[in-house]
Amino acid sequence: MFPVWKRIFDVSVSLAIIVTLAPIYLLLCIFIKLDSPGPILFKQRRIGIWKREFHILKFRTMKIDAPKDMPTHLLEKPDAYITRSGKFLRKTSLDELPQFLNILKGEMSLIGPRPALWNQFDLIEERDKYQANDVLPGLTGLAQINGRDELPIEVKAKIDGGYVEHMSTMLDLKIMVWTTVYVFRREGVKEGEKAAPKL
Repeated sequence: MFPVWKRIFDVSVSLAIIVTLAPIYLLLCIFIKLDSPGPILFKQRRIGIWKREFHILKFRTMKIDAPKDMPTHLLEKPDAYITRSGKFLRKTSLDELPQFLNILKGEMSLIGPRPALWNQFDLIEERDKYQANDVLPGLTGLAQINGRDELPIEVKAKIDGGYVEHMSTMLDLKIMVWTTVYVFRREGVKEGEKAAPKL
């Protein structure tokens, strides 16, 4: 279940962004490398279309001894693991930029349900009810503009299912616009117990 128009759109936009932001990519790589020991990129096992596993790519924002298979908002003291460069990358969502490579490889789409961690069995099972595991996961999605980390599993899966049911070019464009707004407002993001309340 993946329309041809989405793939063409994904490849076109991803290539344009990677080429345009190449200098930014380079500066961020230097920033990360100088800030803390460890690799520049962070790879993590995620669940893709038809529940096939793949490795999502991000700029590394945490120290190398941080737990690797736990969502950051579930860590008791996330600030103890996040690097100085990582705080900036997370605040601006620039840590997500390498995922345009995942999109070019056909492992992700620009818009779709955010890929679950391989061990988020409750979310994966709940998404099965709505065929939300039968589309490519996205860089952003409908749930990301409707609460993000604050959503209960059941609600998040239902929203993801709503996207699958009503998938269209117009909906994708709407999600992209609202995602940009949410990034600037930094809404719906939790990082452990110190997360700021939503105003």
